[in-house]
Amino acid sequence: MEIPLGEYAAGAAVGTDLVNTSPTVRSSTGEALTGPDALAAFLADRGVRPDALPEGRLPSADDLFEVQLLRREVRGILETETADQAVAGAGVLIRRAGLAPVLRRDGSGDGGGDGGWQWHVPTASGAPLAEELAALIGVGLLGVVRTLGHERFRGCAAPDCRGVFADTSRGGRRRYCTQGLCGNRLNVANHRARQRLGSAAR
Repeated sequence: MEIPLGEYAAGAAVGTDLVNTSPTVRSSTGEALTGPDALAAFLADRGVRPDALPEGRLPSADDLFEVQLLRREVRGILETETADQAVAGAGVLIRRAGLAPVLRRDGSGDGGGDGGWQWHVPTASGAPLAEELAALIGVGLLGVVRTLGHERFRGCAAPDCRGVFADTSRGGRRRYCTQGLCGNRLNVANHRARQRLGSAAR
């Protein structure tokens, strides 16, 4: 796998989504990565094509276990108190499989890129799935700290949620770990509370 340094938001999004598959976050629905097939779907939904899974090979039970352990590490980085701690933690993730950055042309200008030079972090040949993901996420989290600042690592604003996320939105105003879940759930709760208040006032 080659990880483009300029596209850090993709790696940060994979890290955020991975952390929020945990039963710690999903207390009402439980573990999202229930088996190797669920992990394969998670990766496919995010367009992640690791070298560890060539030709459509499914993740193994060992891969799943290692990715679940990685999930804890990523959460720890998103909960760091300082930028220095976040950088150190993300650096550890990258070193698990990441090699020295290389400069490559971005396509040839024929629809596969503009032909400009781009930095990439390749992963070691034969690296296990969890280590490739660690490098991808580590690059993403370093990109967030460098480009947007450590304050973009946040906890979910929904009062009953323990989710965390890296906010890579342009305005930096994201409030929920999963907008479609936590944001909607809070909006529904607020709407019902307003209806109850309205009924009580009559």
